[in-house]
Amino acid sequence: MIISISFILLSLGVKCLLNWVLVFVQRSHICQSFLGVFSVTQAVIDTALTLFVAVIYLQTHGYVILLGFKLTRFHVCLLVQILGQVYSNLHWPVIILAGLDHLCTLTQRLQITVAKARWPVCLFVTSLLWYLTAFYVFLLSDFNPVLEDVPYNQIQQCWVFHTSEILQVIMLLLLSLGSAVLHAGCSTRLLKDQSSNQTTKLSRKSVVYKAIHIFLRTWALFLFVLTVLSLLPVGIPAYLGLNVAWLSFLNSMLIAVLLCAVCPASQLMQGLAAVPPDSFCKWKFKFSLAAEDRT
Repeated sequence: MIISISFILLSLGVKCLLNWVLVFVQRSHICQSFLGVFSVTQAVIDTALTLFVAVIYLQTHGYVILLGFKLTRFHVCLLVQILGQVYSNLHWPVIILAGLDHLCTLTQRLQITVAKARWPVCLFVTSLLWYLTAFYVFLLSDFNPVLEDVPYNQIQQCWVFHTSEILQVIMLLLLSLGSAVLHAGCSTRLLKDQSSNQTTKLSRKSVVYKAIHIFLRTWALFLFVLTVLSLLPVGIPAYLGLNVAWLSFLNSMLIAVLLCAVCPASQLMQGLAAVPPDSFCKWKFKFSLAAEDRT
């Protein structure tokens, strides 16, 4: 798709503002998980890209000299395309690493010493992930930039790749949630509570339904908008596809999937499950034993 540089600058500005607002909202716990640390680095890189585009585009002569290099609007289009490809290739690695991180939190498999060192570990993994993804895009992928054959001072628009990974991720996670619902609906086994009250029973079905209800109560509208945007003929520009709002949505959705899949119902009822931090969904489960008996 072809987009004017002015629109690229405007959309990047809005994206940066949204990124930092969401980072501020989650500031109390954003460094306690891989996805939070990655969100901060995402906001920093988007800000640097926005400033780069703004400085060059707003120059009347169409270029700036930086460290002896002449940077023009060709470099604006090139950098937007490169970062768009990097963002597109980051979706699945981020999903996998965030899922493993949340799984360790929910199952409490991290030792205390490792948990205390989580922030530097997450920062190291995040930095390595950015480096390896950029390395892949530059040296191993079939990425070829598309640039106009016109003088740099006449460039007013850039060719921008669109991303399809968002729709793929949404479909996979929705299928996972749907499978959890079907499994819970077909299952008749009840999980016994391991607390002192041995007569209390809680079905996996209730855990699944409550987790999905909590998730959809917060993100249903966002999910609908993302699906509509992904199905539009023009698609979502790749440089906008990875942002803190999307990462916050993924955080909640991964928690919902993992709660449905691996978290013991007895731990949820006693409040013993260590749920990953989430500023948007309140993962507090209150169960009615009378309702359970009726089911």
